[in-house]
Amino acid sequence: MPIKTSDQIRNIAIIAHVDHGKTTLVDCMLRQSGIFRENEKVVERVMDSNDLERERGITILSKNTAVYYNEMKINIVDTPGHADFGGEVERVLRMVDGALLLVDAFEGPMAQTKFVLRKALEVGLKVIVVINKIDRPDARVSEVLDEVFDLFVELEADDWQLDFPVIYTSARQGVASLDPEHPGRNMQPLFEMIQTEIPAPSGDPEAPLQLQITTLDYDDYVGRIGIGRISGGTLKAGQQVSLCKQDGSVELIKIGKVWIYEGLKRKEADDAVSVGEIVALAGLGPVNIGETVSDAENPAPLPLLTIDEPTLTMTFMVNDSPFAGREGKYVTSRHLRDRLFKEAETNVSMKVAETATPDAFQVSGRGELHLGILIETMRREGYELQVSKPEPILKKVNGQTYEPYERLFISTPEEFSGRVIENLGRRRAEMLNMHPVGIGQLRIEFLVPARGLVGFRSEFLTETKGEGIMHHLFERYGPWKGEISGRQRGVLIAFETGDASAYGIHNVEERGSLFVQPTEKVYAGMIVGENAREGDLDVNVCKKKHLTNMRASTADEGIKLTPPRLFSLEQAMEYIEDDELVEITPQSIRMRKKILDRSERERSNKRSRDNA
Repeated sequence: MPIKTSDQIRNIAIIAHVDHGKTTLVDCMLRQSGIFRENEKVVERVMDSNDLERERGITILSKNTAVYYNEMKINIVDTPGHADFGGEVERVLRMVDGALLLVDAFEGPMAQTKFVLRKALEVGLKVIVVINKIDRPDARVSEVLDEVFDLFVELEADDWQLDFPVIYTSARQGVASLDPEHPGRNMQPLFEMIQTEIPAPSGDPEAPLQLQITTLDYDDYVGRIGIGRISGGTLKAGQQVSLCKQDGSVELIKIGKVWIYEGLKRKEADDAVSVGEIVALAGLGPVNIGETVSDAENPAPLPLLTIDEPTLTMTFMVNDSPFAGREGKYVTSRHLRDRLFKEAETNVSMKVAETATPDAFQVSGRGELHLGILIETMRREGYELQVSKPEPILKKVNGQTYEPYERLFISTPEEFSGRVIENLGRRRAEMLNMHPVGIGQLRIEFLVPARGLVGFRSEFLTETKGEGIMHHLFERYGPWKGEISGRQRGVLIAFETGDASAYGIHNVEERGSLFVQPTEKVYAGMIVGENAREGDLDVNVCKKKHLTNMRASTADEGIKLTPPRLFSLEQAMEYIEDDELVEITPQSIRMRKKILDRSERERSNKRSRDNA
């Protein structure tokens, strides 16, 4: 359907806390707008195209789509809900004129709701509040609406932003209504509200061309693709334009292909594309996020994008363990360096820096999840690497050390709250607020140093028997809070390289809990379990029973072993201490000591104690 003027276009972002139904709502809008054929088979959460997004049930990368309603085209951007991927949110909000703020009808505004709404209000977007999941039996619609209004006031929204329109939906059932007591029959009320409440794109089609690149994509045939919204002028394939670079230089280039969005697909534009349209461009060469495509004769760069700085840093290293190179396809420092710097080009909230060692790189991101997703992606691509424990990025202010603070939101059954509060107290957390939500549930708010949250999630889930929910977002930099004690227990370290045996594991079980199982390959210096006491202990899990005429090796079959404790990538990153590493390969996640040799490790520990 051809769009002739910007009055026929609406550009919106869908923003919300994780798991409040953004991607499901986009699914529903796509289906009801007639984008899919009646007999077309479409997977659920169709916008979550990344394997990791489907597995984890979260949106990691922002994505564009477009639907039609009557004579109007609605460009929709589905944004991540995690603050760890806030760089994605901050960029794409520059492409839109309004936002749908999705809020769960029971949970109400949560940590990331506040984060993404703050960004939308700062950009000056018109916000439509969508109270979703009104079909929940425990929905508390009126209370949640009051909480949303309080959040707008807390974030110092302008008067016109406080007068926000509200609509009530059940994305799963595909209905929207202006009255929560009468759910409606389809999404038509939402489409109509978008048409009337969201302003059409501003800009002069007769002005010189201006388009800021806010997202990058890649195609094997045409190379790097830049995505952005036309702020002024018009654009067509083959047009001569100027590319205003980050360093201030200007380069004359010729646009290759120009695509617009229709449904989930890109469609090559048949004619010139005007103000307000979101387009994808080929032929820009090595373009970067934030750069401006402008008029060839009158280049006018737009202000560069400002993105919140990273708060956590890790060291990524070449895998040098005894098992290095057995499983991975990319194992050298050159492979690792190229992949990390390629990531930094598109992932603008991630920073990569070289170190004094050519085999190690400093990678900084928004949080453990942000860094963990990169590691998991590289692992699936065939990379082998090692990573250190995440550490906060510190700043010096007037000679005083400042560290990042996180605002932590916890929802837990009341019976477990005491243990959770005690644990966070040891981590230098300060309680800000506590109030009941529903029957027997408490919602507690803390201010805690970012380093205090490293390793907390797994302990929290154990303490609440899996019933607790936690979310956090960056609050500010504050004075250093003092030392925080790390892991309370030591680890069991493999004494020699070989295959773990049932006999060896059985002999070690009384020393603590094991992380390996029989026949698993281990090497000297690898962490194979957790000690029941403080301090590390070297053990021999490869020990085999000697064969004599009195004892047969088949007696091993009668040994009953406790199932090993298995770690996910994030759990391993949280578990390790400063003198340990996580080894990541396409098939394995292992924890190890930085110094594998037992004697050298003991000498190093002795020197550390003497210096202390």
